[in-house]
Formats: sequence, structure tokens, C-alpha cells
Amino acid sequence: MNRFMQYLPDLYHDVVDFVELTETESQEWISVEKAINQLLDDQFVVSASMQAIKRREKILGIQADPATETLEFRRKRLINRYSTKPPFTVRYLQRQLDFLVGAGLTIVSVDPQAFMLTVTTNLDDAAVFKEVEHTVKVLKPANMIYQQQTSLGDVIGLEERITGKKIDWNYKLGEWKLGAKPFADFGPEVVIK
Repeated sequence: MNRFMQYLPDLYHDVVDFVELTETESQEWISVEKAINQLLDDQFVVSASMQAIKRREKILGIQADPATETLEFRRKRLINRYSTKPPFTVRYLQRQLDFLVGAGLTIVSVDPQAFMLTVTTNLDDAAVFKEVEHTVKVLKPANMIYQQQTSLGDVIGLEERITGKKIDWNYKLGEWKLGAKPFADFGPEVVIK
């Protein structure tokens, strides 16, 4: 893939030295293009390489554990840390936690009378839990108490069943004699649906 030969006069196309020289220049330019593209990709957390992610974590003072944390989680954590700038609201905190954990897995509530901020989560990943805790501590006002609640996600099954019994009345109105027979006899229970 010698793209520089086209810029030389036809006279040089058969000279081995020029063919080799332009081939080498072509390879160098490909390397430079790759380096420039990687540099541009490293400017954004979403497309950054592992080295750029490590550098950003070092700047922010994050101790990453590559054995348990995925690259995708590490990117999310960096985006979360960069986007936590005041002023903060409950809606903003809820949106940040939904971004970190997933929509519907955290519920943020505030009791303004008791100055209590409660976050209810359904998490099973320790790294995500630590990041949620860090996010809440950075975002909450200093006069509020943070309380963590854990919820368990489970499924409840409902089953519908209709049964019936046949009733045989032993007396008519006004003919009932105390203790002679039971007032009514019930048949067996039958499942209708």
C-alpha cells in the first residue's frame, strides 16, 4: 500500500530506492495517523484506551481493581466523578444513581423535617455499591444524614382458584325443630376454575 508513489514523477516509479523510500514513508504515516486517532479518542472517557483511563483515575485519586472492575464500569465511574458539580437536587441524584446502577434499581427519598436522605438500592456488586456511596456523600448537603437501605428483588406469584359446594337445606322457613337435623348439609368442595 504505497500511497506516496503517485506523487512522484513516472520516471521514479521504476527506481527501487524510491519505491522502498515511499513504502517506508507510507508505513510511518500510517503509524502517525493511528497515534493521532488514539490521541483524539483518549480525549473522551467513552472512547479512551486503558492507559488513558488509568491516567484519569490517578488524577482523581481512584484506586481501581482491574481484577473485579470492568473497563465499562471504570468509564462510568469516571463520567460520574466528572459530572458531579453543584448545585444538586434530589432529581439530579436520582438521575446519577440510575446512570450508575440502572434505572429503577435505586430510590432516593428525603425527609426534610428530620434532615434525612435515604437511598434504597438493590445491589449485589461491591464496586458499584462503593461508587453509589461515594456519589451520595459528594452530592448530599452537609446538614443531611445519609441512610442506606437495602432492598431485595423477588417475584411473587399469584394463583387464582374458584371452588363451590352444593348446599341442601333440611328445613323450610317456619318448620325448623331445634336439634332434630342440621339446618343444611354441605356437599363436597368442587373446583370450578
